[in-house]
Amino acid sequence: MSRQSRFIYSPDYTKYYFHDDHPFNQKRLLLTRDLLNAYGLLADEQIVAPRTATDEEIAMVHDQSYIDIVRAQGHSESELPAAASYGLGTEDVPFFRNMHEATALIVGGSLQAAELVMSGKAEHAFNPAGGLHHAMRGRASGFCVYNDCSVAIAYIRKKWNARVLYIDTDAHHGDGVQWAFYDDPNVLTISLHETGKYLFPGTGNFTERGDGNGYGFSVNVPLEAFTEDDSFLEVYHRLVPTIARGFKPDVIVSQNGCDAHAYDPLTHLSCSMKVYQAIPRLAHQLAHELCGGRWIALGGGGYDIWRVVPRAWTLVWSEMSDQPLTDGPLPEAWLKKWHAESEFPLPTHLFDDHQPFPPIPRRAEITEKNQLTAERALYYAPQG
Repeated sequence: MSRQSRFIYSPDYTKYYFHDDHPFNQKRLLLTRDLLNAYGLLADEQIVAPRTATDEEIAMVHDQSYIDIVRAQGHSESELPAAASYGLGTEDVPFFRNMHEATALIVGGSLQAAELVMSGKAEHAFNPAGGLHHAMRGRASGFCVYNDCSVAIAYIRKKWNARVLYIDTDAHHGDGVQWAFYDDPNVLTISLHETGKYLFPGTGNFTERGDGNGYGFSVNVPLEAFTEDDSFLEVYHRLVPTIARGFKPDVIVSQNGCDAHAYDPLTHLSCSMKVYQAIPRLAHQLAHELCGGRWIALGGGGYDIWRVVPRAWTLVWSEMSDQPLTDGPLPEAWLKKWHAESEFPLPTHLFDDHQPFPPIPRRAEITEKNQLTAERALYYAPQG
């Protein structure tokens, strides 16, 4: 077990809560923590409580006027007249009590992870509540109030003047982070996501390459709907090491949304748990090869909270903490604790081989299109 890895966690993370019927459900964090404990993967000394981000820290990315309206709306019993113009009170981002405080804690968790890694107190840190990658400078978007990914990257740039490689494998395009650093050649963003033809936020074409001095430092691979493991991983392993070695980052920040899984109710990709072992494994290897081990992992999307998120994020921590897992039955204690609450039969094993998915038509065509898109995305990117 690596004592150099830290898990940022607080039960108060669940206060980031819209309503019972909203697809963003932080109970997934409780399920993940319980699964890690059932496997015996999480030691007490590895757990670090998040701190609350200050307004000054959040304002490295967000307008102060936006921070003020988030705080005011979270303390109001009714919708404020200005809220809608800031993306609040929508179906995606309904307002809730103490919205600022709940989100500032998540941002603070990602800042805590950055501080631990950049100061050398830990090689790696994982904030599973983080990964709120859609929030814009002055607007909430896509279930995200503040963009903890962007705040953490801005903090690293300001305090350590470090070059940051951001890798986003959420099924939804990492738009908020991309636009925050679109002209910055010291932050390279890579996003592998489902094409925006059919999925929010509708951006992330391979032609979005950056602007000014940042041209070539934004890399997007919009994958075809129904992309499966082999094609996803072919693209991931083709792009990420090549670009990382060309960019030569000081630290890797990865957003580990797990909504590309075939069970996810909001997306159209068709990956299995195999992908969620391979993604952090490569990030881990590159961190040691290029960054002296410096790797910050964040959570992200994932809307099948019972069958997907706990297993996927257990694999992230397993890799980060040097406690590799192989397939096998899930711990009986975890299954017994949660089966009565789950709306689906819980998976019996860590991987999906025991519950094969239906075959996908057009597999060869999808694979070919993804290969072509990857080549186009690579064209202007730095390459090692």
